[in-house]
Amino acid sequence: MQTVRKAIIPVAGFGTRFLPATKAMPKEMLPIIDKPIIQYVVEEAVASGITDIILVTSHAKRPVEDHFDDNKELENWLFKQGKKDLLEQIREIGKLANFVYVRQKGPYGNATPVLNAAHLIGNEPFAVMFGDDVFHCKVPRLKQMIDVYEKYQDPVLGVVKVDAEGTKQYGIIEPGAKVESHVYQLKGVVEKPGPEKAPSRLAANAGYILTPDIFDEIRKLKPGHGGEYVTLDAIYRLMKKRPVYACEVEGSYHDTGTKIGWLRANIEMAMDRPDMAAEVKAMLKSIGKK
Repeated sequence: MQTVRKAIIPVAGFGTRFLPATKAMPKEMLPIIDKPIIQYVVEEAVASGITDIILVTSHAKRPVEDHFDDNKELENWLFKQGKKDLLEQIREIGKLANFVYVRQKGPYGNATPVLNAAHLIGNEPFAVMFGDDVFHCKVPRLKQMIDVYEKYQDPVLGVVKVDAEGTKQYGIIEPGAKVESHVYQLKGVVEKPGPEKAPSRLAANAGYILTPDIFDEIRKLKPGHGGEYVTLDAIYRLMKKRPVYACEVEGSYHDTGTKIGWLRANIEMAMDRPDMAAEVKAMLKSIGKK
């Protein structure tokens, strides 16, 4: 049995919802407290057993690449200042995984970066994670999905319960047979159907564990919703040939690709930190009085 050790993370988007902040800075580098969003994603992957991180980038995403590289000038300065704790944190970032960078080329949509990395995947199963999805779980979100893959040896979608508004923003699954308490065999999936047409309230927005046969299905795609080439459409095609499972993630989800989601992530994660919790609670209490 092949283990999942590679993860593709597309980070080539413009981040238009955060303009003008993202005019010169990638949205993935926006901080949650004192750490960029993309580092949380990478750390989760590593905690789930991933060893190789494939970041699909663009010419505007050099800061993402630089973040996971060495910075000898900064390290020397921290050493001279005696800031040993910070020095160790900075050095560990580049050691998290084997990092590979690929420039995105091809049509618009989230299927393109997956196909761009096909030559690096070979004949192995792999994960797809998104650079603005942050999860807080007892068992890492990706590890939950990998456990399902290892049990059934078929592709797995990570899904999260959403409200009516979420059905307009995400692909919504049609669950089939429930094979475990939080695992369904997938019956169908609809891209952004809206609440009236949504077959469930489970959104396929938590990433994927895919097998190499997905690449042929992506190559056959035609433009879908909004003219995009969508990975979920390729997964739907693959479902006709083999089982696909949906793993309902146990834990909390922060969509940091939205302003409110990013703000909520900062507040909630600050409240979980012993060095900040008391001050944050006092701040929120003060704001509430106004």
